[in-house]
Amino acid sequence: MRAKRIVLPLMVLALLTLLPAISARALARAQEHVSEPAQAAPEDKSVGGERAKETRQEAGEEEENENLKHSGAIRYLARKTGMRVHQVHLLAIGLNFAIIGFLVYWFARKSVPAALRKRTESIRRALEEARAASQEANRRLGKIETRLRQLDVEIGQMQAAAEKEAEAEEVRIRKAAEEDVRKVVQAAEQEIAAAAKQARRELTSHTADLAVALARKQIHVDPATDQALVRNFAGKLLSGNGGKGGR
Repeated sequence: MRAKRIVLPLMVLALLTLLPAISARALARAQEHVSEPAQAAPEDKSVGGERAKETRQEAGEEEENENLKHSGAIRYLARKTGMRVHQVHLLAIGLNFAIIGFLVYWFARKSVPAALRKRTESIRRALEEARAASQEANRRLGKIETRLRQLDVEIGQMQAAAEKEAEAEEVRIRKAAEEDVRKVVQAAEQEIAAAAKQARRELTSHTADLAVALARKQIHVDPATDQALVRNFAGKLLSGNGGKGGR
C-alpha cells in the first residue's frame, strides 16, 4: 500500500510532464503533413531540399524541447519549488527515468525469478540428462571392454586348443611315419630273408653239382660201375625211407 501511494503521484507527475511533449510532437507532425503538399516540387528531389528538410526536422525537435521545457506543468513546478525552468525540466526527465526503471523492476520482480527458476530447472534437467547419457555411455563402454577381455580369453583358448591339436597331429603323423618305416623295413627284411634263402638253396645246389663234377673227375668208372653205384645209392635211399616209415 505504501509503495502504491508513492508510485501513483510519480506516475501522475510523469504523465503531466509528458503530455505537452506529446501534444507538441503531434502538432509538429500535423504541420509537416500540411506543408508537404505545398513543397512537393522538384525542390524535394534536390540536395537543397533534403538539407532544408533536415533543418526543419532539427528546428521541430528544438521547438518540441522548448515546448516541453516551458510547458504549464514545468512552469508550475518551478514556481512552487523556486527552481529554474531548466532545472525542473532536468528533474522531470530524471523522475521519468526513475519511474520507468521502478516500473520495470516492479514487473520484472515477479517474472524474472520465475524465468530464472525455469532456466535453472531446464539447466538442471539438461545436466541430469547429460549425466544419464554419460552413465549410459560408461555402461556401454564397460560392456564393450568386458566383451573385449572375453574375446582375448576366447582367442587364448582357441590358440591353446589349436596348439594341442597341432601337437596331437604331429604325434599322429610321427607314429604313422614310424609305422610305415617299420612296415617297409619288415618287408625289406622279409625280402632279404627270402632272397638269402633262395641264394642258399642255389648255393647248395651249385655246391652239390660241383661236388658231383669233382667226384666224376676224380673217380673214373665205366658205365657198368656207374649203374651199380646208382642202384646201390637208390637201394640205400629206399631202405632209408622204409626205416623212417617203420618208425
